[in-house]
Amino acid sequence: MSSEAEAPTPPETIRVKRALLSVFDKRGIVDFARGLAELGVELVSTGGTLASLEKAGLEVRSVDDLTGFPEMMDGRLKTLHPKLHGGLLGVRDNPAHAASAEEHEIEWIDLVCVNLYPFEQTASRLDLADSSVIEQIDVGGPTMIRAAAKNHAYVSVVVSPESYDGVLAELEATDGEISYDTRRALAGEAFHTTARYDTSIAKWFSEQAGAQFPDLYVRAFEKTMELPYGENPHQRAAYYTQVGSRTHALSMVQQHQGKQLSYNNLLDLDSARRLVAELADPACAIVKHNNPCGAALGGAGYEAYERAFNCDPLSAFGGIVALNREVDEEIAKQVITRFTEVVIAPTFSPAALEVFGTKPNLRVLEDRERRFRRGIDPETRDLGGGMLMQDRDTDPDDRSQFEVATERHPTDAEWDELLFAWRVVRHVKSNAIVLTKDRATVGIGAGQMSRVDSVRLALDKSRVDTLDGAVLASDAFFPFADGPELAIDSGVRAIIQPGGSVRDDEVIEAANKRGVTMVFTDRRHFRH
Repeated sequence: MSSEAEAPTPPETIRVKRALLSVFDKRGIVDFARGLAELGVELVSTGGTLASLEKAGLEVRSVDDLTGFPEMMDGRLKTLHPKLHGGLLGVRDNPAHAASAEEHEIEWIDLVCVNLYPFEQTASRLDLADSSVIEQIDVGGPTMIRAAAKNHAYVSVVVSPESYDGVLAELEATDGEISYDTRRALAGEAFHTTARYDTSIAKWFSEQAGAQFPDLYVRAFEKTMELPYGENPHQRAAYYTQVGSRTHALSMVQQHQGKQLSYNNLLDLDSARRLVAELADPACAIVKHNNPCGAALGGAGYEAYERAFNCDPLSAFGGIVALNREVDEEIAKQVITRFTEVVIAPTFSPAALEVFGTKPNLRVLEDRERRFRRGIDPETRDLGGGMLMQDRDTDPDDRSQFEVATERHPTDAEWDELLFAWRVVRHVKSNAIVLTKDRATVGIGAGQMSRVDSVRLALDKSRVDTLDGAVLASDAFFPFADGPELAIDSGVRAIIQPGGSVRDDEVIEAANKRGVTMVFTDRRHFRH
């Protein structure tokens, strides 16, 4: 049996007699403080919060008076004092703690209302020196929050303006008392707040040091929305965004209409946005099960949409349609004739939105994100209690680094086609084969265990009258010549692939025999 005395049982309720308020975000603080004062609570405050409360006509005691020690060093030192933290940390039912408090004239603090310097917002700015960012690292605030949260048996800690009304309502209903359950819930919220805050600081320091894969990888995610279910109806799900990330899958996205987005919608939506973002001309991508089933360029948005849809109309059923140009009435009228889960585009004409309104379940999303989306955060994936991390495969491919491996070189038109196919294949699950013609996909083979089967699948899916003059992109090298030979027999006249197989000579020979041009990129695009 432990020799230590058992900790006292926390009291069911605590009467709030003294509250310390020190907030950067002053939304609602005057009303909260006024409500406390009307219940007879003594108010103690610091700096700008003190000034705001006094300006509102409230009687407030300064922290300087509580501690007997002045604020100094440009506000860096004002709340870090034993008299303040003793009032937060003391176990009031512990005789030794009570005796120390009496000896050193420490006054109990029953409620702490603190929020923190805006480090995240400051660190996201690109025009500030490091010294300005560092000044937004709060020290006293997190220390008070942690102290109060640790001692929630006796102290209530409030870290969010959104909690003010609920706390006041409970105090008013109980004549100034607050329950243990409430104190414990507030403490949990407080520790989440400090964890998020410290995480954003650690992330900033790692980025400044260029530590892409630090020894300790710390990130925080904030729940953005509950989802109806996960990949299957029996799985619970929610969408979280990374704290401090400048962009994410739904950043600057406005939903005009339709049902709530689902787990699978979000996966496909992210893939679709990434693909069309790589294409400068009017473009459309239709994504299903996290693979494009059609992608195309066109003279205008309508042409791009029709060409993308015609690649594989069967697979496009229930897909995500993404365009990089405005959706007008003509496009909208065509979309609603086909079952579509989501349409996303930079803008929609008023007439298009009116047309979509006839299909109220269709999710219509306006993508107003104009910032660079690649960012510096690595790609991560959960792995049974662990995590894999890698650089994102987003660097643009440099044609000057490509090698023409065959006797025949591509024509200018073939180069355009090859580069289009190579951009699309990056977004297809491995093993990936993409057939294109006139800068539209005409056959896609995705997720097969052998590359030759992916070629067969892409050829089988082709609906064009002829593949003569088509090009083929492969996300990794061909281990044998059988895949290219199948494509060449069907009319493919140009191939782009990474190269690097021990049988490259056989593959090149197969192309040379048929007058086909083949480009080696020396970079693969696996997507598992």
